[in-house]
Amino acid sequence: MKKLLGLILLLITAVNFFFATPALAGDVTKGAAIFSANCASCHMGGKNVVNPAKTLQKEDLEKYGMYDIEQIKTQVMNGKAAMPSFLSRLSNEDIDNVASYVLAQADNGWK
Repeated sequence: MKKLLGLILLLITAVNFFFATPALAGDVTKGAAIFSANCASCHMGGKNVVNPAKTLQKEDLEKYGMYDIEQIKTQVMNGKAAMPSFLSRLSNEDIDNVASYVLAQADNGWK
């Protein structure tokens, strides 16, 4: 019985590890306002007007290794290609909030 219980717990842990949604570090509601003011001009609805292949949709974030709160925060802080750095414009808390919003919206299909 102990072996069966141990196996079940191991299986649950493995499933959670591989299929769990990334933990959100910030306030999604505040992140929505920050996104609207700073990001929506290029990323309205999770799109990307500069590079339509690299959207904020969950599938694209996963494809490009960006479905991760830390990766999104790094992108917001440092920028990349045509995206500017927001490090001088946003506080660390704002960056946490907007990254949490992006992940939540990606999980929700940007609805």
